[in-house]
Amino acid sequence: MKNISAGQDIDLRVNLGGILMNNPVAVASGTFGYGREYEDYIDIAGLGAVIVKGTTLEPRHGNPPPRIIETAAGMLNAIGLENPGVDVFVNQYLPYLFEKKVTVIANIAGNTIEEYATIAARLEGCQGIAGIELNISCPNVKQGGLQFGTDPVMVKNVVQAVKAETSLPVMPKLSPNVTNIVEIALAAQEGGADALSMINTLMGMAVDVRTRKPVLANIFGGLSGPAIKPVALRMIYQVYREVDIPILGGGGIMNATDALEFIMVGAAAVSIGTGNFVNPQMAGDILAELYYYMQENDMKSLNEIVGIAVQK
Repeated sequence: MKNISAGQDIDLRVNLGGILMNNPVAVASGTFGYGREYEDYIDIAGLGAVIVKGTTLEPRHGNPPPRIIETAAGMLNAIGLENPGVDVFVNQYLPYLFEKKVTVIANIAGNTIEEYATIAARLEGCQGIAGIELNISCPNVKQGGLQFGTDPVMVKNVVQAVKAETSLPVMPKLSPNVTNIVEIALAAQEGGADALSMINTLMGMAVDVRTRKPVLANIFGGLSGPAIKPVALRMIYQVYREVDIPILGGGGIMNATDALEFIMVGAAAVSIGTGNFVNPQMAGDILAELYYYMQENDMKSLNEIVGIAVQK
């Protein structure tokens, strides 16, 4: 990470619905492991936040390989939420991050509303967690497999259930695989969400013309990277006009110019995902470039331009 000596006239801090970040650059869940995997490349404590790998109530083995493939301007993944479960996260991974003074946002996922609530209750009181991101792009097994994030009633209910079990800020990650993203965002806000994370991956697939079969063993996977950036910008623009809570924006950010676009359409902070695989130091580079942009434009805070491109 490039060295940044912020002067008193430049304030990089962000309050993301109660999640206090020293700067506006986070790394997205599932792209940065538990932080430790990147410590040889970047000062993980210097990031605005590390959103750790998605955590479920019980351990998951994930989907069979192949489960990741590069695509034009992005990648497809069908990892299947492979993780060791919430107890291992709390006991083995979180203490290290706390010791390193990393701002940690825990990403949680469940098969039922009760599972989300149980995981949130398990995280309550754990040292070192600044907030909870809800992966609501998961099937509700009690509703025939319908994704939580595609139904406004389920979105509201899962947010309410988690809020009832934790004092931590709660930030659902919205799925773009919906007809009306504003309706979903408003449901999350009504349920008590403190912030919104936008956007999760778009559903896609790839075909191997030699074998004449889908490339991914799971057939479908989540599309991320620069290919989805225009969709993410559009959705954040739409949601920013209607909600009263801050937005963490992400979806194909590869440089500071991309990050600034997200900020100008309403993101209070940004998350770097696929870019971490391209350049493990990308988040730090973007942070440095944002700082220099502020210097060059005589800005004291990025809040000056949050949503500046949005016509309300």
